Amino acid sequence: MVIVSVDERNRSERVNSVLGVPFGSYGATGPTSIRLEPGETGLPEASFLKAHFVQVIEKSALVERLPRVLSQRQMRHVVAMINRAIDPDAPFED
Repeated sequence: MVIVSVDERNRSERVNSVLGVPFGSYGATGPTSIRLEPGETGLPEASFLKAHFVQVIEKSALVERLPRVLSQRQMRHVVAMINRAIDPDAPFED
């Protein structure tokens, strides 16, 4: 899971949830998914980040882990994928 909500929400004691995009072990790259290698995710195999499954997660359900920060370029790509999941007319560059 990649947490995509803004840090103010993530750190707020008044908000009990975050927004996340899940990984899947299979899939294909496309307008709303991207393949990430183990070194980028900390997972043992390549995984697919699936922005069409963006979800609200209770903070209490999260397991504490060391943060693995995606690059700004990767995060912009994830945000663009979320936009495409919501707006089919959003731009997509293959």
